[in-house]
Amino acid sequence: MMNDAGKLTDFDSTNLIFFFYRWRKPLLTIGLIALVVSSLVSIMIPSRYKSTVVMFPATTSSLSKALLTENPSAKADVLQFGQEEEAEQMLQILNSDEIRDKICHKFNLLKHYKIDTTDQFKRTRLYDDFENNITFKRTEFMSVKIEVLDINPDTAAHIANCIAGLLDTAVTHMQRERAIKAFHIVGNEYEKKVRDVKVIADSMNKLNEKGMYDYESQSEVTSQQYVIAISKGDERAIKSLEEKLKIISRYGSAYLSVRDNLTLQTKQLNMLKIKFEEAKVDAEEEIPHKFIVNNAFPAERKSYPVRWVIVAGSTSSAILIAIICIIILDSLNRFRKSEKK
Repeated sequence: MMNDAGKLTDFDSTNLIFFFYRWRKPLLTIGLIALVVSSLVSIMIPSRYKSTVVMFPATTSSLSKALLTENPSAKADVLQFGQEEEAEQMLQILNSDEIRDKICHKFNLLKHYKIDTTDQFKRTRLYDDFENNITFKRTEFMSVKIEVLDINPDTAAHIANCIAGLLDTAVTHMQRERAIKAFHIVGNEYEKKVRDVKVIADSMNKLNEKGMYDYESQSEVTSQQYVIAISKGDERAIKSLEEKLKIISRYGSAYLSVRDNLTLQTKQLNMLKIKFEEAKVDAEEEIPHKFIVNNAFPAERKSYPVRWVIVAGSTSSAILIAIICIIILDSLNRFRKSEKK
């Protein structure tokens, strides 16, 4: 403290005690009024109950990659929890318009939150209430937490569990659109390749009918038999073998071309068949995209408001503001008296 001469003096607690004693009645009055008003206000605030769902994202959402692929390095563990990237993706989907609109429609939140349906800003108010009562958070363990506040504990639990269920629906809807398109593309290519292989196989059958079965072995065996027939002077055998050699000479190159092409096309057909089966699984089958740690249940105790905190905070704030105002007014009075002197 400073004295009248402007010098520092030791703090005198009796001045503080005198101050509170002097202004005890106004401070007590203000405190009691604040206590009564804040108590009434806290009672008027409706109680809200909180329900929570905790879940981990999955590492993969493609069933074919997780189970059907032949490449071990490309396989994903369908039982492994996701990391930060998957958690952020899950949060983004939970905040999507699709999930929000479905929840608002299913639980008729416009009516539940008592929003005037004739209000031109009713949708804005609805979305504001939705964000105030329903939150999505990522925990330090890379899980995602859905928290729902509502005046009805059962409704809060139902909304939280429904949002968790809609996550799979939203992800599946987004992925299935692409999966079905991919399935049709691969399916068309697969059917085209089947037709191509059939045409080549028909050409091979015609060559077989001409007497071409295996160019290398046929030419080798026929040539050896032809040499033996000449050495023996067997004219009948020579003539028969010459006919076979003419067939080999005439259709040999075509046989090799068709055979090699058939081998190549069959290999491509097998690869397309694998892709076709994988795309079919992705387009038709579903896999959960999350691991539920805790499902929501109706809360037995309210989470908001904490009435004693509201009352204590409001009363303390009112008394503190009153003290500041009294000090300012008292200082102004002292200053005016000193000027008059």
